[in-house]
Amino acid sequence: MNAEGFALFDTAIGACGIAWSAWGIAGVQLPEAGEGATRSRMQRRFAQVPEAPPPPQVQAACEAIRALLAGEPRDLAELVLDDEGVPDFHRRVYEIARRIAPGHTRSYGDIAAELGDKGLSRAVGQALGHNPFAPVVPCHRVLAAGGKPGGFSAHGGATAKLRMLMIEGARPPSDTAPLF
Repeated sequence: MNAEGFALFDTAIGACGIAWSAWGIAGVQLPEAGEGATRSRMQRRFAQVPEAPPPPQVQAACEAIRALLAGEPRDLAELVLDDEGVPDFHRRVYEIARRIAPGHTRSYGDIAAELGDKGLSRAVGQALGHNPFAPVVPCHRVLAAGGKPGGFSAHGGATAKLRMLMIEGARPPSDTAPLF
């Protein structure tokens, strides 16, 4: 990935980060504990890349992500990703995850089965745990068996995952699952 720049942008859940290249979005960062922590994460992820005002197509991507995180049912499928350097298996997982509509969920096992081997559930979870494009690749919409939230590598863990699902109007994984 040859990112050209990165920027932070405000959303309903906090400051997110976005990096871009000539080929598309090179990475998205969900909010960390604060804007400074998000900026530091972007600087580590995209070392040697300057913070800069986003070009028009990246600004449009920021607006779409902002709308999704404010509760608009946006699938973000129109956003072009620069997935150079992303392993092929991860790309295939991300393509499937991008087809999950806002407010809906699938399980790691569902995605593994679509890939042709239900035994790949753990590998699907690992691929989603390394997702450099959240929430454009909506890993928060993928749950563990039995509707449990499972892991979530973004700041706030499973609580953040459930919060994002609630914003999208998804039903809780179970009637007894705590949402916050």
